[in-house]
Amino acid sequence: MSGGPRHTVPVDVHLVLRRDGDRGPEVLLSRRAGPVYATGLWHLPSGHLDPGEDMVEGVIREAHEETGVLIAAADVTAAVTVHHRPPRGSSSRIGVFFEVRRWEGRPGVREPDRCDGMGWYPLDALPEPMVAYCRAGLDAYRAGMPAAVHFQRLGDLVEYAADGVDRTRLLPGPPPPASPPGGADLPDPLRVFAERAVGRIVRTADVSWPRAGGRVWRLTGSGGGTWYLKHHGGPRFHDREVAAYRTWAPGLGRRVPRLVACDPVARAVVVTALAGWSPHGMDLDPATEVRLQQGLGRLAAALHGACPERPAGPSSASDTVKRQLEEARPHLAAGDGELVRALARAYEELPPPVLVPTHGDLQYRNVLLSDDGEVRLFDFERSEYATATRDMVRLGDTWAGRRDLRTAFLDGYGRALTSVEEHRLECESAFDAVSGIAYGVAHDDPEIVERGHRTLYRLHAARRP
Repeated sequence: MSGGPRHTVPVDVHLVLRRDGDRGPEVLLSRRAGPVYATGLWHLPSGHLDPGEDMVEGVIREAHEETGVLIAAADVTAAVTVHHRPPRGSSSRIGVFFEVRRWEGRPGVREPDRCDGMGWYPLDALPEPMVAYCRAGLDAYRAGMPAAVHFQRLGDLVEYAADGVDRTRLLPGPPPPASPPGGADLPDPLRVFAERAVGRIVRTADVSWPRAGGRVWRLTGSGGGTWYLKHHGGPRFHDREVAAYRTWAPGLGRRVPRLVACDPVARAVVVTALAGWSPHGMDLDPATEVRLQQGLGRLAAALHGACPERPAGPSSASDTVKRQLEEARPHLAAGDGELVRALARAYEELPPPVLVPTHGDLQYRNVLLSDDGEVRLFDFERSEYATATRDMVRLGDTWAGRRDLRTAFLDGYGRALTSVEEHRLECESAFDAVSGIAYGVAHDDPEIVERGHRTLYRLHAARRP
């Protein structure tokens, strides 16, 4: 131990305000302006600690001063620690990055003398120019690393440059503890939550869908019972699923899971298990698939009638489609853009629809078929009030070339679609296709991309003389 002066460094806090966007997770960034360090560069809301202030208090205060949002201490979680040295001068600092996914208020510029812009940006498409120090913290955050060293040298640029020298050195955390016998890597806080709900758990298995933002475990209790524990990727999905299980799903009886417990802070739920096998990716015989579509039609009808209808507000289809087309444009075929824009214009001219409770992701991968032929439905994290036809969009891919399946679904649904609904379904199918292509390309999901291309090809073919 050295007997010389102790090394001290300033501490600053950085806010990673995160939400779920159409292309995946997004973070809030602000552009520095005026007589401040790194003016003109994008940066996370941040600042130094005040005397006597702890880090959580500091990031909550800075968030309110810079963006106007209100954050509860329980919603602040540690994300990354960065040891940084700027290129001008030799003193270093410690930056602590905190993730927040729940807040009150709408973010906006609150210090116009220090900030002239603020917006949400996808984590995989951060804007430039950005402060290199901030970019180092976000790079570590995206990589799931708990810490990084970012020691710049004299002459380095303050701003991050994709073609420049990157001084970021990511530091991994300790290896995860070994899984218990018969168990998967269920984090201890989630295990405690689950065992409070269902008793002692003797076996866990990670059954997460590879492309989902959250994780799912199958739990086996000491008495042999089975449940599923789901940890949502964001508060919006958690809130939607809990609301659906509490208000809409009970009317569907044993055809859907039952909510056993939920934890809004951990964004986790425990639900009962459903019996049956998944038809996703299976080569079904025609008669079985007809029964499946009839069952889906009955489920959709029951869900759409589970709560009173609501009138729709003003449509923003054109603005949404314009943004999605811009993201998907390099990957679209000739004529796709013109087709989708024409359908967006037609959609705006349709009579205002009524909105009903919907599943939001009605397709084979969220369905089970029991041995007695009953169709069961799970995964309600995308459920919301929407048009009834919105729940038929992704099933339309299974109807291509199989008129009997479409007929079977509508037979189970109990009625045919009106001409307005038919047109609305055509429009919404195009919008979903473009959104899927943009999302699939950004997240390396070729199945969703291909489904989008198939849908657009089918819509082109249907409009040809």
